[in-house]
Amino acid sequence: ALSKVYRTIKRQSGVRGAVRNLFRPEHLEVTAVESIDFTLEEGEFVGFLGPNGAGKTTTLKMLAGLLYPTAGTARVLGFTPWERKNEYRRQIALVLGQKNQLWWDLPAMDSLELNRAIYEVPADRFKKTVGEMTELLGVGHRLSVQVRELSLGERMKFELIASLLHEPRVLFLDEPTIGLDIMSQQTVRDFLRRVNSERRTTIVLTSHNMADIKGLTSRVVVINHGRGVFDGPLATLVERWSSAKHLKVTAGRTLTELELKGYGEVVSVAGPVADLKVPREKAAAVTAALLAQLPVLDLTIEDPPVEDVIAEVFKAEAP
Repeated sequence: ALSKVYRTIKRQSGVRGAVRNLFRPEHLEVTAVESIDFTLEEGEFVGFLGPNGAGKTTTLKMLAGLLYPTAGTARVLGFTPWERKNEYRRQIALVLGQKNQLWWDLPAMDSLELNRAIYEVPADRFKKTVGEMTELLGVGHRLSVQVRELSLGERMKFELIASLLHEPRVLFLDEPTIGLDIMSQQTVRDFLRRVNSERRTTIVLTSHNMADIKGLTSRVVVINHGRGVFDGPLATLVERWSSAKHLKVTAGRTLTELELKGYGEVVSVAGPVADLKVPREKAAAVTAALLAQLPVLDLTIEDPPVEDVIAEVFKAEAP
């Protein structure tokens, strides 16, 4: 189990406060991660979820060896990450969606060449890997362009390529699709899915984009206020935390909000199509009533959006 506590100075206002800060500073301790504990199997693709400030990035940085924990231990590929042994660093990669590891003023290819030299990747393997990955990500024609002139989506794609040149066994991804357009998001997801399946790369992904989580991960670890609150399949999370079901109804005539209110909460109604939110335990009874009392042409029962379920988890676990 890992913990990380930051010690900061409590800033006092005014001249007197500034003098006090200088000679008798008052310190505050902020807990970023509190006894987080989970185990990953080789080849897993795990979603690491939590609100802003929950401790996700701090946890990834400890596992990647960038930060020392305040307490606890961790083993990744048989190594203690913060010992920063070369043998460990050659087997992992960390991609931070809002940080740039590419040289801003150089063509993308030069940054890739630099990574090749750092990790001592053979020239023939480097050429083959770059060719395959740039084709998959559709950026082969941008290799000679300065990084500063690339779009956000193109930069992220080259960030992924740079991180995977040395074929790491574990890849830590922090918000890799943040700010990307829909097409770039899908391209990145397809690429990561292929890396995971073909290379058996273990991937830990943080993202606020639920399309990333639903489309890529088989398991989610949820963290809130530095503490782990759930670890398991996404479907189990939805079942455990969602208190309602959504009934999608298509009728043979126009429906009105007034007549639907007796069945449950009306989320939306447009002509003959309606979306009702009902308590999970009443879904079967409401379905039977709708079929008996309305000219229903089609009816489906769905779980609520994952975003809503995650919000319920965070709300329930708030201090």
